[in-house]
Parts: sequence; structure tokens; C-alpha cells
Amino acid sequence: MSDHISNTGPMLASPRCGAKTRSGGPCRSPAVHGKKRCRMHGAAQGSGAPRANQNARKHGLFTGDAIAERRQIQALLGEARKLLEEMK
Repeated sequence: MSDHISNTGPMLASPRCGAKTRSGGPCRSPAVHGKKRCRMHGAAQGSGAPRANQNARKHGLFTGDAIAERRQIQALLGEARKLLEEMK
């Protein structure tokens, strides 16, 4: 055995990262000082998307026009189903 004294108290007492892992459980890493996340989940300097990220919605699926168009299509399909039911 080693004569090394283990001083893990401060590490064990530190606040934990608030992120969820892929398995669904909480991250067990200690949070970076002054932040709520560990260095791997977003507390590292320069991590995350830049402000006013132009690539965030690149495909346009959630633009106002696309949502309005989908609503119109759903309304039209609903009217068509109603008309088909009346014809039976």
C-alpha cells in the first residue's frame, strides 16, 4: 500500500454538473468554478454556438412561413376528409 494521503474531500464536496448524459443519468463531473456545467458540457471557454448564430436554423423548417404553410395544408386535408365522409 501507499503512504499517500488521499485528499478528495474538496472534490467530493464540490457542486456537480447539471447536464444529463446520453444514458439519461446526471453527469458526475464537478462543475467549473462559478458555472453550472463541467468542462465537457459547456463551461469551457469558447464552447457552444456563437451569439446570433446564422446556422442554427439553416434548413428553414421552423420559419414562420413554413409553419403557416403546414397549417394551411393540414386545414385543407381536414376539409378534404370531411368532404369524403359526407360523400359516403
